[in-house]
Amino acid sequence: MQLSNVVEGLQEDLGALAGLGGDAVGEAASLISSAMGGSVTMRLLELLGQAAVELSGQLAGGAVELRISGREAELVYVEDAGAPPGGDLGEDQSARISLRLPEQLKARVEEAAAQEGVSTNAWIVRVLARGAWTGKTAPSRKRLTGYGWA
Repeated sequence: MQLSNVVEGLQEDLGALAGLGGDAVGEAASLISSAMGGSVTMRLLELLGQAAVELSGQLAGGAVELRISGREAELVYVEDAGAPPGGDLGEDQSARISLRLPEQLKARVEEAAAQEGVSTNAWIVRVLARGAWTGKTAPSRKRLTGYGWA
């Protein structure tokens, strides 16, 4: 995705609108749009990051990552190596289990599920499935996430 094209388009739109107000307004708008370029780019990256998190919460066998190179961004689907064989765990194959958690852990689980936009049950099933098929029970710390400028 070429974010620079979107930012430039927004700056042009602002300039065209400001032109309706005369030379002084047009000059002020030009200064403001130049100053806002970096901020607009960061807001777009934040939006894309949120979209990646929401989409990842809806995918059973992988995740969507936001990859940034300079001022350009790319959404990429990454298949989860720890996904259970045969894809998703079907709802028709469900069984009940009672689980007692300390109150603090329960709150953290609910918060993590809410951040991913999935139910607490779906979040727990996904974490348990990854651990059962990969032997890992803690999330991997091998990925670097965040924003930066090159």
